[in-house]
Amino acid sequence: MNERAAKREVESSVSLEITSSASPAANPDVVVVGAGSAGIAAARRLLASGVTVTVLEARDRIGGRTLTRPFKGHPVDLGAHWLHAGPINPLVRLGFARREPLRRAPVDGHVFVRGRPGSRAESAALDRAFAMADRAMTQGAKAREDQPASRVLPPMGPQGRRVAAIHGLVSGRPLDEVSLHDFPSMEYADNLFIAGGLGAYVARLARGLPIRLGAAVHSVDWSRQGVKVESSAGTLHAKAVIVTTPMAVLQQDAVRFAPALPKAVEQAIHGFTQGVYEHVLLHWPDSPFRGADRLASLTGTHREPPGLLTCIDNTPFHFFELDQPAAARFDRRDAHAPYRYAREVLAEHFGHRAIRNLTALHSTAWRNDPWSRASWAVVPPGLYAIRDRLKAPVGERIWFAGEALSRAQWGTAGGAWEEGERAAGEVVAGLTGLRSAG
Repeated sequence: MNERAAKREVESSVSLEITSSASPAANPDVVVVGAGSAGIAAARRLLASGVTVTVLEARDRIGGRTLTRPFKGHPVDLGAHWLHAGPINPLVRLGFARREPLRRAPVDGHVFVRGRPGSRAESAALDRAFAMADRAMTQGAKAREDQPASRVLPPMGPQGRRVAAIHGLVSGRPLDEVSLHDFPSMEYADNLFIAGGLGAYVARLARGLPIRLGAAVHSVDWSRQGVKVESSAGTLHAKAVIVTTPMAVLQQDAVRFAPALPKAVEQAIHGFTQGVYEHVLLHWPDSPFRGADRLASLTGTHREPPGLLTCIDNTPFHFFELDQPAAARFDRRDAHAPYRYAREVLAEHFGHRAIRNLTALHSTAWRNDPWSRASWAVVPPGLYAIRDRLKAPVGERIWFAGEALSRAQWGTAGGAWEEGERAAGEVVAGLTGLRSAG
């Protein structure tokens, strides 16, 4: 599939979000809660094994936190955008097998100091600071006792604040709120992008699946044989259920379990904290950035944005990233506050004349979305074991899946996909065992 064809796919992918292409079973073997990456992966794996499935999705679209929307005729991701850790990412492996339009993310970024391109020495100083931080955190994580990731950071000179801010952005919380044992498990080498958007790609993978939209699950009753799943679309009886609901939503008791989940499982669910990583989508045709898909570090002024992805897909679109502290400041302000902030910061770096043709088109707010409540789930210091704790099935009838359970790919669509496939494989094995016993 070439890039032009991929962009045409966006329209059909968006229509797929509104209608499902297969009739959900009335009494399936398995109910999958959620039609994001984990739910789609689980449903595909189950159907491939001859297991009947119904996917219940609370939204009126599929994809969860992977979402592509057209802006000025170009598809742009408003949720997950990177395909991280190519060698271990199942969405990358599947993409290559399907001949999807994947491209490598550049490893060289921009460095600007007070609006001017940084020198080689300035860029090298930033690279050295990152290398020092990575070595320190990797080495510190080998100790038995867990601690905040920030505690092991070495002195890094003038670049230290910058490095800590960027690591805090990609972690979803400031580093003093992130488990050091969990942090180095992120494999972010060999990153890729996909033409037409990651959300559109995930939507293509959902074609033909039995998905019921607008079906918010309220309760899972596992007091008797099998499970009874109550949703806004009615009641389903099944042999098992795979719950891919985000941890931040489960923490609000959006899904009630009867009887209550075991205490260890409840504690694991409530152990996560809200990860925040938001985009302000900019259209800036005369920006100073050159080259597609390159990260930019803006330094030397009072306000330094923790993340800026420039010339997305070789277009005039850019992501101005908001980390948790920055995003929290906008929660009680008007909807245009993030736009004004992005313009003010860029004017501080490049001058007001340079941003005269800059427009802000959209600002994400996954932290406030009722079906997400976070960009991803973050493990606080001392609780790194909770990811693995949720992988064990409850009563051999309830499985959990999603990015929160992935140790090597947490916070990513690839991690969610990986966990959906894992849970589905375990369900298939269990159902096969029951049939053999019968």
